[in-house]
Amino acid sequence: MDNYSSSTPQTLTFDVLIVGAGPAGMMAAEHTALAGLKVAVADAMPSPARKFLMAGKSGLNLTKDEDTAAFIKNYDAIEPLRPILAEFGPTEAITFAQGLGQEVFTGSTGRVFPKAMKASPLLRAWLVRLENLGVTLLRRHQWVGPLVAGETHSFETPSGEVQIQAKVLILAMGGASWARLGSDGAWSKHFTQAGVVQSEFVAANVGMQVAWSEHMNPHFGKPLKNIKISVAGAQSRGEFVISQLGIEGGAVYALGRMLRSNAFAKLDFVPQISASDLYKMILSRKPKDSLSNFLRKSVKLDATKRALVFELTQPMPRDINGLVAAIKNAPLPLTGPYPMDQAISTAGGVMWDALTPELMLKSHAGIFCAGEMIDWEAPTGGYLITACLATGRWAGRAAANYLSATARL
Repeated sequence: MDNYSSSTPQTLTFDVLIVGAGPAGMMAAEHTALAGLKVAVADAMPSPARKFLMAGKSGLNLTKDEDTAAFIKNYDAIEPLRPILAEFGPTEAITFAQGLGQEVFTGSTGRVFPKAMKASPLLRAWLVRLENLGVTLLRRHQWVGPLVAGETHSFETPSGEVQIQAKVLILAMGGASWARLGSDGAWSKHFTQAGVVQSEFVAANVGMQVAWSEHMNPHFGKPLKNIKISVAGAQSRGEFVISQLGIEGGAVYALGRMLRSNAFAKLDFVPQISASDLYKMILSRKPKDSLSNFLRKSVKLDATKRALVFELTQPMPRDINGLVAAIKNAPLPLTGPYPMDQAISTAGGVMWDALTPELMLKSHAGIFCAGEMIDWEAPTGGYLITACLATGRWAGRAAANYLSATARL
């Protein structure tokens, strides 16, 4: 992929200009280039897809292997995303990775990963594909606005301001988390100035803060496995980690929207044991057996779970019903999400009412949006990356169709 340098003229011309070299932007680039258009992808960072690479460090979870009806229920914006995910869902995400030479496997929970686990092999193969399609990558190009429907767009670069002319603009600049990787939400001010309606950014897929006592200090960084969290009638069973700030992990992220708006959640430390069976176990507890020893030997709670039981229920009840509640329905007080820049993703952004079904801004003909900058939210588990790819593909194909239609006028 070509890179802009100081020897390149200060005005560049393309059919399609895409701002943001993450999964959404790169997918938009692929599908506009496949339509035979001259395409450039501009990104503020020195290298593309930095957040994508970070997400893949511990294993790139591409998608979730489940049917579309179950898959889409994990999104808050179900109706506007329905046609988009119907055309590019879990099956298509798997096929996409395999087409880049990345063999995948499905874990026990249905999550799909490349066998290489990391994101870098897939990204390298994808960049080669885009280069072969003639896509130009413009590194260190910071879009400076304003948001206008004209064909000339301004960028700050190490060699000065550059004007880029394009018939269509696709914006895929991410949300407002991980600023050091390029997703800082700074684009939002240009949308505000242009009168484009937006939702306020909030941290999503993020830990929830808990005011721990010193009693919990030795357990920071320790995981709690096979635990159930309940809040506002919703439940999540899985694993989370105790941190200095609170709790974080998949079981927490799955309930993000509800946890953000509630001051308390409930914890079940033994979801595999019914309340009636636990009652019987406590009833048969030996008189000389301490509660901590009973929880360790009979209930099989590890040291971190035992510490959390005592942390959340003070003083510990002496009656059986009270003990059952302390283990099966412990109150967890929450003081809000972690800071936004520690969030895996953000909710908020350009509202669906501001977009046509093709993801073009209603107020700015020829400008499309894709990826996390649109107001949708989903938990981790492959849902985030799949929707970014899907909206990028949708916007790219719509932009190509728009240019074809305007050329006939």
